[in-house]
Amino acid sequence: MDTKKVRVRFAPSPTGPLHIGGLRTALYNYLFAKQNKGTFLLRIEDTDQARFKSKAEQHILDSLGWCGILPDEGPYKQSERKEIYNKHIKKLIELGDAYIAFDSPKELELKRQEHEQKNKDPFQYDNKTRESMRNTLSLSKKEIKELFWAKTPCVVRIKMPKNKKIVFNDIIRGNIEVNTSTLDDKVLLKADGMPTYHLANVVDDYLMNISHVIRGEEWLPSTPLHVFLYKTLGWKNKMPKFAHLPLILKPQGKGKLSKRDGEKMGYSVFPIHWEEKGKNILGFKEEGFLPQATVNILALLGWNPGTEQEVFSLKDLIKKFSLKKISKGGARFDLPKSKWINQKHLQKEPDVKLIKHIEDKAKEKGCFIKGRAKKTLPLIKNRAETLVGLWEEAQVFYCSPTKYNTKKWKSEAKEHIQKIVFLIVGLKCFNAANVKTTTTDFIKKNKLSFSEVLVPLRILLLGDSIGPDLFQTIEVLGEKEIEKRIKKALKLIGK
Repeated sequence: MDTKKVRVRFAPSPTGPLHIGGLRTALYNYLFAKQNKGTFLLRIEDTDQARFKSKAEQHILDSLGWCGILPDEGPYKQSERKEIYNKHIKKLIELGDAYIAFDSPKELELKRQEHEQKNKDPFQYDNKTRESMRNTLSLSKKEIKELFWAKTPCVVRIKMPKNKKIVFNDIIRGNIEVNTSTLDDKVLLKADGMPTYHLANVVDDYLMNISHVIRGEEWLPSTPLHVFLYKTLGWKNKMPKFAHLPLILKPQGKGKLSKRDGEKMGYSVFPIHWEEKGKNILGFKEEGFLPQATVNILALLGWNPGTEQEVFSLKDLIKKFSLKKISKGGARFDLPKSKWINQKHLQKEPDVKLIKHIEDKAKEKGCFIKGRAKKTLPLIKNRAETLVGLWEEAQVFYCSPTKYNTKKWKSEAKEHIQKIVFLIVGLKCFNAANVKTTTTDFIKKNKLSFSEVLVPLRILLLGDSIGPDLFQTIEVLGEKEIEKRIKKALKLIGK
């Protein structure tokens, strides 16, 4: 392997939808590769066939595609590389660094219960207990042969040595030292013939010339085993550098951000929608976030550029990203901040894209009016935080309200409004400036306050007391629509 060439990988397991924590891992790998003119690989770690979901694999691909985090190589699939792993399993057994274990799940559970009744510490299959288990280290050759003839299900475990130090450096967390006596004999090959993550990822990282392993901190406790495998297999000099990313924490309380938290508090934890048990769970895309904003949001969950800048394009991130500026502590997900970042990106979007979005939504709702979106967009573009919010702001320009916020409505305003409408509808030159002048003159002439007229007028036209500029809104709606809405609203509010 050329040590100067950066090669990184994103290696998700397709057992469920892609969480934004996984997407952030993919993003950091992508940014690091692009910054160093390296290669970004996608590897599908589908060795857990019991939990494998084909739609989860597609969800991963679609999510990366939506965000523009496109791999240079892959996707590679571990399920198609079975023979490669078997070759290295045999080598480990021949070296005496792995052994075959025949313990059934029931036997393991009984042993666990027995151990925990006698000892305060939890049971661990390790150098202290393995001699009392059913494996090739404890059984006679005759017993082993009989088990093989009977086709007894078996696994292959690593033989972790006693009282040895494993030392490695983590780019984010510094030097880490672990004693092998604290580690268990992890399974490397399962009973179904599939390798576990531990073996497959080390073999693949070596064969694919991975230079840096950038992954979540949940894999930090497994890293000593991976380092041990590199050394045992004779690959010490080609071992990648490690960087373990902090967790993404829930907005409130302790613990990492989960799907359950999102459902309870009403925010997304997936890039795009996921269907589960007939329920469609919305992702950032469906909630109206832009892909470039989603990337920006995730980049800041654990990484700090060291400046006041908070809004970044993907190109900006590639230039400024650094593994050394990633924090050790967890990063708390902030929904209001995320919406603010999305709003900033939304305001940078070309008007033609946003106009098309509004028009597509209007057609979908069956209320399309040609040319209306172009006139409407300047009034609402800076008000919306998301694309969903943009349509919520725009729809009142297409459809008259069906509900009215009457908290600030006063019945005596009815007469004033009717007079105002009569005056503005009769204007020879109907535009925002003339509507404003006419309304202002009427208010002053009748010694009224602006709130006595403008608030009820807005409620009748838009259904609420807040919204975009009232006079420009009136110009966009036009004389006929104004008159029609006022008549309808007064009838409904009267009832």
